[in-house]
Amino acid sequence: MNTEIKSIAIVRLSALGDIVNSAIVLQFIKSAYPNATIEWITEEIFEPLLRKHPYLNKVHTVNLKKLKKNKSLSLLRSTIKELSNLGKYDIIIDMQGLIKSSIVARVLGKNTHGFDKNSIREPLASLLYKHSSTISYEISVVKRNCFVVGDALGFEITKKMILNKKPIFETPVAFNLQSDVQNIAFVIGASWESKIYPKELVAKLANELKSAVHIIWGNQEEKVNAEWICKHSEYATLAPKLALDELVSFISSMDLLIGNDTGPTHMAWAQNIPSITLLGPTTTRMIFETPVNIGIKSPSEVNILKINKQDFSIKEIPYKIVLQKAKELLNGL
Repeated sequence: MNTEIKSIAIVRLSALGDIVNSAIVLQFIKSAYPNATIEWITEEIFEPLLRKHPYLNKVHTVNLKKLKKNKSLSLLRSTIKELSNLGKYDIIIDMQGLIKSSIVARVLGKNTHGFDKNSIREPLASLLYKHSSTISYEISVVKRNCFVVGDALGFEITKKMILNKKPIFETPVAFNLQSDVQNIAFVIGASWESKIYPKELVAKLANELKSAVHIIWGNQEEKVNAEWICKHSEYATLAPKLALDELVSFISSMDLLIGNDTGPTHMAWAQNIPSITLLGPTTTRMIFETPVNIGIKSPSEVNILKINKQDFSIKEIPYKIVLQKAKELLNGL
């Protein structure tokens, strides 16, 4: 452990699931460096999830999507100026390992730490780090996040520590849910169509579970599918439209969450809520399995270094298997 470290910057720009799986490190950093200030740099859209985190002193935002879309030189200059004026950090840790995140880290300061060229999807990013860590890209993303931070700061984050983690996010919003039945959430959306479990099978599961089933949606297309599920199952209801902080609170109120490989599904693991993640074109590398957080993978073979977004094998996961695992988790087995 480096006692000279007083200020730490974390760079993790996107996406939602990756930020959820990265934020676990904050409680371990605070335990090892209780007097250090910790600041996080992220995309604007994800700031509401982090701004009230008890272990973060400040959250800074960038809008790289807008920068890419507008191709504005003046916007680029102002972004660089804002980043370079944030202050001096004793260490800057890039947890993302992409060229864009490594550039942001380097603009923040010289003492940068990230993954080495053999440990990331974009090896050129490693050229901008002063120090780097080596870990297989195939390892669980949660383990990778914990390893690079622990390696950078000089302490170990063990499997036991991860399993015994405290809930990662605060839950400021209360929801009035049925107390006489078990509450189950389904996350039906995802960033790719091939990650989405068929709505027909979700409706079947709701009918078999015979509990209060809440269908979480994030956009208009997902809302239409959620309404279809509710129409075809008397047990399913449409979840309210939720901001990011409300979504964390809502998921934290559940007895079980079932969902595709996407950010809201990962929130259940983050909050120590039992969950089942359904995986088609991705693998259980995307989660950290525990006795109550499990993944069910489709039959397809996956090359994690070259994801096939046309792999729709998630449709082949039998709903009876999902149902069996759901009942086991609900019964506390």
